[in-house]
Amino acid sequence: MTRPGGEIGAGLDAVRPARSIRAGERIHVIGIAGAGASAAALLAAADGAIVTGCDSGGPSPYTPALDAAGIEMAWSHDPGHVSALPRPDRLAVSKALTAIAPDHPELRAARAAGIPVQPWQQVVADAATGRRLVAVAGTHGKSTTAGWLTHVLVQAGRDPSAFVGALLPGAITGGLPATARLGHGPELVVEADEYAGNFDAYLPDVVAVTNIDWDHPDVFADRAAVVAAFGSWLGRVPDATLVANVADPGVVELIDRVGTRSGRIVRVAVGLTPAASGADVAGTVLGSEAAGTEVRITPPGGAPIDVRLSTAGAHNVANAVVVAATAQVLGLSAAAVCAGLESFGGVERRLERKGESGGVVVYDDYGHHPTAIRATIDAVRQREPGRRLWVACEPLTFHRTAALLPELAAALAEADGVAVADIWPGRDPDQTVASAAGLADAVRAIAPGKPVAAPGDVERTAAWLADRVEPGDVVLVMGGGHSYVIAERLLSDLADRRP
Repeated sequence: MTRPGGEIGAGLDAVRPARSIRAGERIHVIGIAGAGASAAALLAAADGAIVTGCDSGGPSPYTPALDAAGIEMAWSHDPGHVSALPRPDRLAVSKALTAIAPDHPELRAARAAGIPVQPWQQVVADAATGRRLVAVAGTHGKSTTAGWLTHVLVQAGRDPSAFVGALLPGAITGGLPATARLGHGPELVVEADEYAGNFDAYLPDVVAVTNIDWDHPDVFADRAAVVAAFGSWLGRVPDATLVANVADPGVVELIDRVGTRSGRIVRVAVGLTPAASGADVAGTVLGSEAAGTEVRITPPGGAPIDVRLSTAGAHNVANAVVVAATAQVLGLSAAAVCAGLESFGGVERRLERKGESGGVVVYDDYGHHPTAIRATIDAVRQREPGRRLWVACEPLTFHRTAALLPELAAALAEADGVAVADIWPGRDPDQTVASAAGLADAVRAIAPGKPVAAPGDVERTAAWLADRVEPGDVVLVMGGGHSYVIAERLLSDLADRRP
């Protein structure tokens, strides 16, 4: 797979079977302030490795947990991090780094010294050695579902370890909010990302797949290519139990592709009867209101259980049923599953209610794909019925914005007002293929008369909203870059302007 800037993963050592992290081995993590890299560092340190890291972006919401673990970090890149004695035994990096910065000074120093360079996912996979690896995958809902499953296991007394791509609250980690949980139980739950084969390092015992949609157009030509990547990964673990949401067309395509595998397949669905869908575990929505959603979950051959979820949205009902089925595969009782589902409070930046100021409620969410935007708008309308809804969107990467522009515009047009912040480039070096103004124009064409603008960066976007929202409104901030700043600044600006 190639993209502008180079081949994803070029220069990395090949994925290898997991091996235990050795006590005292030295692991240097480049980009340690990222969500996944920070989790890899925490898991490795907990297994006895001596971990260091660097990140030119400086501290992040993920680094306080690293500080608390005593992990040494630097806020610049320097070949001395690799060449100085004692040298690291291996480097852990993001695959994307090798594409956008193939001549990174620390990568050059590692190659010159013969030090292995691996994706940080390999470190997480190594931390799973000797544990039951449970992988949660899917285009949407991975973080919520993995965090929810971890919470259910914790509440049941199983003490799992975990890596989740969003901050887990301290109530789950048992300490500071972090993307890793360090437990002593038999399970390690991981969020398994399909981008450029990021999940290939994982050889799980149980795989839960929430859905499969077309995303990451820089590496996948269409949904069929995404399905093929999932199929190739599952082909490496033919005996793993697969929990699959068969209400999703992409997942149905996956099962058709891997249906002859030897491992057990547990089919789950929401809104469909088991007879009509072939589902082993079915979910039915009994009612929904601002406070949450009531759901009946019917397992195979067992009595239905009724649960009241504190979250909102049809997508979270589907996530909950996947969690319930996976937890039962892991041996939890129906009572333990019910208690864990009902007590889950969510993970950071997934339908997170940031606060209220001047009568305006502000939510923050990581979603940036059209499917996620639509689902989250519906969830906020359930949470805040009757309010005028504004969406502030920071599109993630120019490639994705260009490829999904019509779908993004249509999804955003479902709000009552729209602010499109500057596109977050991420790993995308080509910034000519799309623009925030172009996306705003596309929304305006679909929804003439609605307030729509591309104010500029996240600070200007917050200011634009602060000048227009009124008491009783709700603002949903969405995006994967620095969009969280919009939510924070908007609440601050509204507080400053309060009479």
